[in-house]
Amino acid sequence: MAMTKDILEPGLDVLGIKPYKTGKTEKYMGAKMREHFSHILKQLRIQLMEKSERTVHHMQDDIVNYADPNDRASQEEEFRLELRARDRERRLLKKIEEALQLIVDKEYGYCEICGVEVGIRRLEARPTATLCIDCKTLDEIRERQGA
Repeated sequence: MAMTKDILEPGLDVLGIKPYKTGKTEKYMGAKMREHFSHILKQLRIQLMEKSERTVHHMQDDIVNYADPNDRASQEEEFRLELRARDRERRLLKKIEEALQLIVDKEYGYCEICGVEVGIRRLEARPTATLCIDCKTLDEIRERQGA
């Protein structure tokens, strides 16, 4: 949670991109704002793709057929954890592509349940967010209750 707080503080960069500053008369999710979030999402996508490529090379370079079963098990566990992380990132890439499509469709930044604005700072902290904070909170409560 500290990371989210840090991202929301004014003046800090999001993936090397300065936080968005709205103009006094600027409409929510106008062309300039959509371009800002498109840039964030594309930078995030590039970062994830580079990480994925490094993992492939790492696994190809580091594969050794250890004679000792403990060493082999350690290597397999390391690879399993890396693949698990890459699988989470693969799902995030899918969400990024969906968010980019929402930008094209001019539907990005609005809650998919109630239709209100998700909010600029929330989107900068989590660019793939599709729910406003209220709907997300209710969703998490339902999830905890096993509904």
